[in-house]
Parts: sequence; C-alpha cells; structure tokens
Amino acid sequence: MQKGWINMNFNSVAEIVFYFAVYSFVGFLLENTLSLVLTGVFWKDGFLRSPHKPMYGIAPVILLYAAHELPLGITLLLCFIVPTAVELLSGIMLDKGLQRRYWDYSKLPLQYRGYICLPFSLVWLGLSALVLYGMHPSVAAIYRYLTPVWVAITPYFLLYLLVDTCLAIWKQDRVALPER
Repeated sequence: MQKGWINMNFNSVAEIVFYFAVYSFVGFLLENTLSLVLTGVFWKDGFLRSPHKPMYGIAPVILLYAAHELPLGITLLLCFIVPTAVELLSGIMLDKGLQRRYWDYSKLPLQYRGYICLPFSLVWLGLSALVLYGMHPSVAAIYRYLTPVWVAITPYFLLYLLVDTCLAIWKQDRVALPER
C-alpha cells in the first residue's frame, strides 16, 4: 500500500475497498457470532442488508494509513481513538439522521450519551491491534494474490454497496419508527 493518500490511482483505491470489504465482513461475523452466543440468534439487525458492518471496515482502513510506520505506543493510542471516533460519529449519524440506535451504552460506566463507553473503547483497542498486527499481513497477502480480479470487480462491489445503502435509507424512511 502506498504511504499516505497522495498519488492514488485506481489500484490503490481498489486496495482500500478490498480492506474495507474484508474488515466490514469480519465485523459482521464478529457481531453476529456474539449475538448467537448471547441470544441464540445469528442475525443481528444492522443498517445494511448485506453482510457488512461499515464501522469495522472504516476504522482499520484509517488506521492502516494513520499508523503507518509509527511507534507502537502511538499506534496503540490510535487503535483506541480511531474506532471510538468512528463509533461516535456513526452512532450520532444513525441516531440523528435516521432516528435509529443500533447500540446504547448508557447503562455502562464512563459512557458518552450512550454512543461510546470506555469498556468498548478498550475492546476496540484490542481488536484494532489484532487486526493491524495479526490479521492484516495475511489480508494484504491475499489482496496481492487477488489484485487483478479484485481491481476488475471493485466498481461492481462499490455499486452493490451504494445500492444497499440507498435501499437501507429508502426502507428506513418508510418504516414507522418508535417514539423516543
């Protein structure tokens, strides 16, 4: 992956989209497996209808660029800050934009308006470090192997995500929301 966002070409955009797709799918599997363990139901309601949780794709992509060649301490600090910021912004946008709350941490300690809390920020720190240092080398190797195919299908994947997002917003607009 190139350093920074300068001189990006379509191949580097395809690489970013690949990492987003992989990590948002891993987030989908993680959340739904946790749901299965806790509730006995695998499918947990989310914004998109596809098997992707965008927050889990956005944070690692930001971290891959932001933490590139930084000392471990700063990288770990970013592993705490970036996913927490993504969760906060996502929570506010979903709540204020679509009147939907997919999570509520208001009963947990050290929380902010139910959108974020220290216990989950620590979980994000651990998961982000695991992604950067454990998973990403293998995911990057898979990308290098699949590059020609992925570059060809990236526009279709992006169209798929766009349609899924539009349908989610359109459907949301027509669903009677509970009073808050």
